[in-house]
Amino acid sequence: MIHSNRGFLLPLLCLFAAMISIQGGATLAKQLFPLVGVEAVTAYRLGFSAIILLIIFKPWKRKLQVGYRRYLLYYGITLGTMNFLFYQSIKTIPLGIAVGLEFTGPLAVALFASRRKIDFLWIGLVVLGLLALIPFQDSSSIDLLGVFYALTAGVCWALYIVFGQKAGNYYGTATVGIGAAIAAIIYVPIGVASGGFGIFAPQYLPMAIAVAVLTSALPYALEMMALTRMPAKTFGTLTSLEPAIAAIFGFIILSEVLSTVQIGGILAIIIASLGASLSSKPIETVKKVD
Repeated sequence: MIHSNRGFLLPLLCLFAAMISIQGGATLAKQLFPLVGVEAVTAYRLGFSAIILLIIFKPWKRKLQVGYRRYLLYYGITLGTMNFLFYQSIKTIPLGIAVGLEFTGPLAVALFASRRKIDFLWIGLVVLGLLALIPFQDSSSIDLLGVFYALTAGVCWALYIVFGQKAGNYYGTATVGIGAAIAAIIYVPIGVASGGFGIFAPQYLPMAIAVAVLTSALPYALEMMALTRMPAKTFGTLTSLEPAIAAIFGFIILSEVLSTVQIGGILAIIIASLGASLSSKPIETVKKVD
């Protein structure tokens, strides 16, 4: 029994460490925005992450099937755009709200994959959550453009899952490294065009590399350790807590205070995600490279 508990504790700790790493990286990225701009931070994240992931997965050792390369291209484009839009969103809205809104993307994919009556309950909770988070009448309480960016990032996350599954069926783990490289090819030049080559000044590089490691390399490795040691449904259920972790990090590190209604909206989306994960049939999922 003791051995069994230890066997479950390790993947549990790995998963929570991964989620903490991702949100810690996001708070660090947000603190870089005033120094170099959103575009430059996106370039840091995607550029250095691509280098790390290419070294880890060595996609050049795999033969790429010509007929399916378009899925790799779509996967890389959605990966980069998702990251860019998410950073645009947290520039003006609290981290917890942005993650909660973005979470509607993969949640929609999970709900569309099922046709049971109970799913209408989860859809209803998502709607309630969105009504609580989006100020339809009082736009002064939260930046609507930031809300739009977060929701659009969620759409990209949904497409990322779809294209990631298709590409992953043919290219396996090589998909991650190649997709990150495609995203970097698109968004690193945008970052340089926005901030110039000065964004790679020595004083910024430690934080830039830290963002890449915390948001991609480290959590991806930890998640793989967790996923291979726990049921996929348990993995999906626990990752539903990510918006709450984001809100906690936003409050502690960034001093982002949420209203009671906003906290309720985040909780509604978390409950919907938990419910969808627990009640759904096992399906293959793709975890985003944050």
